[in-house]
Parts: sequence; C-alpha cells; structure tokens
Amino acid sequence: MTARLDRRLPAAGWSARQLGVHPAIHGTGTPEDSGGFVLPEYVERDHDRRLRDRLRRAAADRAHPVLVLVRGPSSAGKTRTAFEAVRACLHDWELVFPKTPAGLAALLDAGALVPRTVLWLNEAQNHLGSPAGEEAAAALHRRLEEPGPLVVLGTLWPEYHRRLTAVPEPGAQAADAHPHARALLGQAAVVDVPAAFTAEALADPRVGRDPSLAAAAATSTGGQVAQTLAAGPQLVDHYRQPTGPHGPYGRAVITAALDARRLGHAAHLPVALLEAAAPGYLTGEQRAAADPATWFAGALAYARERVKGVAAALEPVAGPEGMGAVPDVHGLNDYLDHHARTARRYDVPPASFWTAVRDHVTDAADLSALAEAAGTRGRYRIAAELYRKAAGAGDTRALSALAWLRAAAGHTGEAERLYRQALDAGHPAMTDLTRLREECGDPEGAERLAWQAYAAGDVWPLVVLAQLREKAGDFGGAERLAHRTARAGSYTVARHLVRLRDARDPEGAERLALEVDFDGRSRVHSNLWYRRGEAMDDEDWERTEGESHYRGLIDDGDIPALSRLARLRENAGNPDEAERLYQRAAGAGDTWALPDLARLRAAAGEAGEAELLYRQALDAGRIKAMADLARLYEETGDAARGQRLSRFGVEADGSQARPW
Repeated sequence: MTARLDRRLPAAGWSARQLGVHPAIHGTGTPEDSGGFVLPEYVERDHDRRLRDRLRRAAADRAHPVLVLVRGPSSAGKTRTAFEAVRACLHDWELVFPKTPAGLAALLDAGALVPRTVLWLNEAQNHLGSPAGEEAAAALHRRLEEPGPLVVLGTLWPEYHRRLTAVPEPGAQAADAHPHARALLGQAAVVDVPAAFTAEALADPRVGRDPSLAAAAATSTGGQVAQTLAAGPQLVDHYRQPTGPHGPYGRAVITAALDARRLGHAAHLPVALLEAAAPGYLTGEQRAAADPATWFAGALAYARERVKGVAAALEPVAGPEGMGAVPDVHGLNDYLDHHARTARRYDVPPASFWTAVRDHVTDAADLSALAEAAGTRGRYRIAAELYRKAAGAGDTRALSALAWLRAAAGHTGEAERLYRQALDAGHPAMTDLTRLREECGDPEGAERLAWQAYAAGDVWPLVVLAQLREKAGDFGGAERLAHRTARAGSYTVARHLVRLRDARDPEGAERLALEVDFDGRSRVHSNLWYRRGEAMDDEDWERTEGESHYRGLIDDGDIPALSRLARLRENAGNPDEAERLYQRAAGAGDTWALPDLARLRAAAGEAGEAELLYRQALDAGRIKAMADLARLYEETGDAARGQRLSRFGVEADGSQARPW
C-alpha cells in the first residue's frame, strides 16, 4: 500500500504544537488544569544566532540544498529552537512534516521536495533509525545532490547521533547497521543546543516578564530552564495520575515529601520519614493490598523515575565531598514543589505525617518550622512535642512558643520556667511573661516586669498590661499605664487610652486624640470617630465631623480608611455603598478588604465571585478567610468540601482543636 503524502503548508501556517514543540508549564497563579497550550516568550541565545545565520545562507544558495541538525539532550529546547528559526528566516517557504518513515519515503518517491521547501524531521532518529531508515537516508542523500534551495531541518539527541554515525570496529563480526544514515549525517551542519541557560540569558527581561519562564527560572537548578518548561507538565501528570502497581504508593511517598517541604522541612528528606508518613495518604484498600516487604521499594522506584529522561520527583543528593550520593536521603524536584504549594495549599496532612515528622526530623530549624505549621493547623499536641525537640536540638527560640502552648493548656508553672529560659538565652519573652503573671493573679509582679522591660526600651509589656487591666474592669489602672506609654510611640496604647477616656469624658477624649497623634496621620483620632460611627445611624453619621474626617483621609490616600468607612456604611444598612468602598480598597491593594467584599457578594447570591475573593484573600495570607470559605461551600451545597476546609483547625480525631 502506497503511503499517503503529508501535506505541504506555508511555514508561517504551522503552529508550534503541530510541529512537536512541548507545551510549557503554567506560570505562578495559573491553575494547572486551566487548559490551553502554553508557549512562553522565546529567549534568543548564541545557538539561535548560529542556526539563523545558517538558514539565511541556505535560503540565498540556489544551487545547493542543506541538511541542518539541531542537536541537544532531552527537553533542552531543540524543537522550539528550530521552530523559531524557521519562523524568523523561512516563513514564506513551504514546510512539509512527514510523520513516519513511510511518509518520508513517499515524499521522496513523489519528488515533492521542490525548491523553497523545508523538510521538517523532528526527532530524526525515528526516521533514520527505523528498519526502513537506511532506504530513506539513501533517498534523502540523493535529493541533497540536486539543485536547491532546500532545507532539511532535523532535531536529534547526541546519543542517537553517535549511534547513527558510529563506524564499526575493524574486524567486527556484526554488519554495519547504518552506513547510509552515517553518510547522510556526515554532510549535516550541526548546531548544538546547550543544556542550561547562561547567566546572561537568565538576566533577559523576558524571563521575569513571562509567568512560565519566571516559574521555570525560579525552580530550575543549574540553569536548566528549558527542561523544567518542557518536562514540568509531564512530571506533574506522573504524580497526579499514577500508573502501574507501584503508582499509588509512589504518589503517597511523593505527597509526603511535598507536604514536608511546603510546611517547613528545608533539609533533604530522610527515607525513614517518607516511609513512615506515606500510609496516611493511602486508602484502606491500598494499604491492605500492599506487600509489607516490598511496597516501599516499589514506591521509591516510581518516585525516582525520570520523566522524559530529565526530571524525577525525588532525586539523589550529592555528598559534600567525593563521589556518590548521600545514603537514605532524597531531594525534591523544585518545580513539583512549586506546583504543590498552590495545588495543596488548602490540604491538611494526615496523622501519619505528623507522627513521622516527630520521630524522624532532627534539624532544629526544620522542627521549629514544622511545629509552627502544626500549631496553625490545630495540631497542638504535636506542635508542643516538636517545639520541645527543637529546643533540645539547640533552637532556644522554640522555648517561647512552647511556653505559650503550655500556658494555654493551663500549665502555668512550666510555662513561666520556659519563658525565663528563653529570656536567659537572649530571646524577647518579657511581654508573654508579663501577661502570664497578670493572668495568674500577680498584678504587682506583672507590673514590675513591665516597667523593667520599659526601662530597657521595650514598651509592649506595658501595652499588654494596660489591655489586660481594662479587660478586667480596672479602667483607672489601664489609663494610668496607657498614659505613661502613649507618647513613647505606641499607637496601640494611644488608641486604648483615648477609648478609655471617651467612655467618661467625650470632649476630653477628642482633645487627647489630637494630642497623642504622634505619627502625624491622625490614626488615633480616626479610630475615635470610627468607634463613634458604629453607634450612629447613617444619617447621623453623615452630619458629623467624622464623615468629613474620613473623606479627608481618603482624599489624602489613606487606603485603610476606605475599609473603615465601608464597614460603617455596612453597619448602618447601606451595603451598596459599602461594597463600592471595599472594591476601592481592594483595588488599591488593601487585602484586608477582600473577605469583607466576598461576604457581601455571597449575601447578594454571587457565590462564584465570593469564592474567588476568598481564595484571593487566602493567597494574600488572610488565613481567617478559610472558615468563611468553608461556610460558603456548606451553604451552597458542597458540604464535603466545606468540612475538608474546616479540618484546617480541627484535631484528627474530630474534636475541636485546643492547646495541649
């Protein structure tokens, strides 16, 4: 059967995707499943200039066709290099792309390679190394002896080039496998694509401007940006869609590594940690089907499998000296880590992860970072254990965090001992110690500590003490402390001082607010009017000096004033005006306005817009939006998703999280 001729089209009519260019990774902030073929901006390098110069000379040579090979390792950017060169130099020529060796033979037999044609041989080894490759190589060699202009443009890995051009050893018994391919490739002009970007290429403005390039540059080692661009999507797919009997177990090991890295484990990952953590990421059925003696070896093999021959999820770690890898530890692929920090940012690791961290992490800094992550996720028991282990490993800063957890759990004696250890080690703990003394019923001791800190230049223990006295109903004591420190530069003290005065002497509070506005921005005065506005209806507020005060702040560029005025409008029953003000605040960069704006959109029935706003708030670090987003999911019928988010602050056994 005669092969069908592949179609000819103007070179400019072919897309990068049609000619075999790999889709690139998505940039930061772009969902991985958003679809579309990603083609980042192109950064020209030295090899591009050499290739384009060769193609321009070929276009001007009417007598001689040329064979040009773009050679380089897997995913180095060979096909993109060739595509951009054709588009720049031969865009008005015809291009034909045979998909099979039979298709190439059919084109040659039909005499279809007329002048001003580009023959596109992407992955040329598929044509020349096949059983029919020798015949195709001979026919193509003959075409190159005819008049031009004609460009045969191929891409080839170095190892295939060596194999196809190797000369048999003298006296070898095996037949010469590729004599025609060797003769053909001997005529080629070879342009090598380097494996890495140079420092000069990485400094190109396009690298920072294009989201995909920026993500690849930030997550590539040794300048191997092209490999990350090309292999990143396949590596993510290898992780997210595991195949084969070991795939699910490999995915569990990779996920444990991803969670360890994103939650604070900066050092290389111990094998023992991954093995202990992985079971919690598997279903009961998967655990039951696993062979206890072999499952982890198979899982590691899957995690270390190199996608496209370039990248693996887990990589060996070179020793500090000499040759070989460090035993029993692995590095994590940087791009996969980058992907997980977005894809898994709302996911809570299972109990097996935290137990594995407790049992197998030894680095003090890693322990403290993981302890903080555990605490913010309601894992107070494990947080305390990790902080204790971190302190024992030499991180004396962990003492204060551990003391806070012990105090919150009611163990005040142990907490005070830990705070004093932190102070002896040179870490600021006086504010927390002052709070502890006051809450334990020792006001004289608390005040002694606060003034001791104040004499050393630390005003915050007095700030906290004033707040605690006010909370206990001792307004005179609170005002006395606040007045002593307001002029020391503490906005918090001044604000509370004015609020205390306002309850008994509104006119005096007004004078005091103007007096202690030491920062020149009327923040204390503004806070006073905000509190008064909360007690007024909309019409009364608009008639006060407070309305003109806030409008003046807004006109002067005070962005937080927009949100404050919006909240007053909302409380007064004017949600439309509140929403406009929140939108202005968010548009001006006030991320605190995002949850409020989301709440109003949800109340208006716009759940989709509300979800996007809550997610923007979370991405900006507004963690309290997590509970609001969970509530939104539950109210819109996605109870399971809402419950998963609610687990962010709940212990694994389902009980409400509290310090232990």
